[in-house]
Amino acid sequence: MLTITPLPAFNDNYIWVLHSESHAVAVDPGAAAPLTEFLTRQGLTLDALLLTHHHDDHTGGVAALRRDTPSLTVYGPPAIATHGVAEGDRIEVLGREFRVLALPGHTLDHIAYLGAGDLFCGDTLFGAGCGRVFEGTPEQMHDSLQRLTTLPPETRIYPAHEYTLSNLAFARAIEPGNDALQDRIVADRASRGAGRPTLPSTLALEMATNPFLRVDSENVRRSAENHYGSHLPLPVDIFRTLRQWKNVFQADSV
Repeated sequence: MLTITPLPAFNDNYIWVLHSESHAVAVDPGAAAPLTEFLTRQGLTLDALLLTHHHDDHTGGVAALRRDTPSLTVYGPPAIATHGVAEGDRIEVLGREFRVLALPGHTLDHIAYLGAGDLFCGDTLFGAGCGRVFEGTPEQMHDSLQRLTTLPPETRIYPAHEYTLSNLAFARAIEPGNDALQDRIVADRASRGAGRPTLPSTLALEMATNPFLRVDSENVRRSAENHYGSHLPLPVDIFRTLRQWKNVFQADSV
């Protein structure tokens, strides 16, 4: 049986560790120390790393981990991996197959890993939010997110950051009358208050509460247009407006 454990790193990162009785695989190890300490404590051998993109808070621990284990397999975009992968590739780790999805927008090289109903999506999709558009375009980010909406609703979502409460504050400003959103705020606030992650979430929950996946909603469109001050004819226009608005939104959390 495979267990998935979130290891906090820095202020709000998660290193997701997939592990069985004696072996482990880690996703986006921005720092080596939390992972090394966990592996030692659990008596686990690190078999591989899965990288979603090249930002240092996702890759900063790779060099140290490879020094400790020179044979370590590193999957990811070709520029940062020992085994470069791209859209449509399939890899097997710990007896589980993962399909690689190309999700440009946050960065041009951003990928995700999908296997057995688990999606490790890095900085593309967050709890109740999405990543900033750094290297790509709003069109690319919107297309990447829309692609994720076609996955089964029970898909479990494993983002790389604990941003959910601050994202929920923005989502509430967009859709104050969304009952599913209000329920999520209560549940996720309780989780964080008890020291628990708000993640993983599910695609169904994101589709009900995440404004960046709800650009076809009349309420989301109306809020975006009110903020923009004009009609927004296309879903990508609504997405662009929401993303620019979120960049300057001031509330820290719900």
